[in-house]
Amino acid sequence: MAVYTDIAEDDLKWFLTEYDAGTLLSYKGIAEGVENSNFLLHTSKDPLILTLYEKRVEKSDLPFFLGLMQHLSARGLSCPLPLPRRDGSLLGSLSGRPAALISFLEGMWLRKPEAKHCREVGRALAEMHVAGDGFELKRANALSIDGWRGLWEKSEARAGEVEPGLQSEIRNELDFLSAAWPSGLPAGVIHADLFPDNVFFLGDELSGLIDFYFACNDLLAYDVSICLNAWCFEKDGAYNITKGTAMLAGYQSVRPLSDAEIAALPVLSRGSALRFFLTRLYDWLTTPEGAMVTKKDPLEYLRKLRFHRQIKTPAEYGLSL
Repeated sequence: MAVYTDIAEDDLKWFLTEYDAGTLLSYKGIAEGVENSNFLLHTSKDPLILTLYEKRVEKSDLPFFLGLMQHLSARGLSCPLPLPRRDGSLLGSLSGRPAALISFLEGMWLRKPEAKHCREVGRALAEMHVAGDGFELKRANALSIDGWRGLWEKSEARAGEVEPGLQSEIRNELDFLSAAWPSGLPAGVIHADLFPDNVFFLGDELSGLIDFYFACNDLLAYDVSICLNAWCFEKDGAYNITKGTAMLAGYQSVRPLSDAEIAALPVLSRGSALRFFLTRLYDWLTTPEGAMVTKKDPLEYLRKLRFHRQIKTPAEYGLSL
């Protein structure tokens, strides 16, 4: 979540008249995240999240994102729900941006997740993969292997500002992944961005998943690799095998990974580390000064990528083979 576009109070009050949401009491911007502009609204009825979709989000993708939340919720997954307007549509317009009201999910994201939390995240990810079955809309993953070269080309000329020698290293990595990327693995709807700030807990109990605006159709095990990268490394860059073991055990308690998926985890983990390095690098180099947004260090994911290159067997992630 973030704030790129400001909103006027009078415009917001007019916007709310299109919903059965009560009257506005207060609102404030939410600074975390990098994609859309988000605000927490307090109304005379319930707290809500207002999301303004910025230019990186294609308006044509919004029916997928909003419809997916409805589908997952109907299948029993705890996640926010888009509120319908009085005309039945889920999408409006505010401050020149497509906009939606989303239900407020109780809970907080964990700054210091432990292995027990990683187990719950693994279980919830698998439950989401199972619940996503049957969702009829499709969305290709623009930030999977076919999109990485184009993203790299936008940053390559300035990559040396972040670390000398990156140009050669990333070109070689793209070549390797293009040749080694697996095919034929189980696929379906994935979250594609299940970082700690997109998972809410109440105490030690997982209360729900949020922020489905990278969701798409791709390899299910690729989503697992994203979570290993996001949850199972310590601040000093070390991989925590206890967390990895818990994450993978939680996932497999709901949806066991196939032998082919397990064998592909090192390559998939390299790919997901590269994906987040590339998007963080682009944002690091291009986010305008003064934007109410927290920039994230791309080198964190470069270090993770280098770790995955050293993996010899999936057992090193904490799998029992």
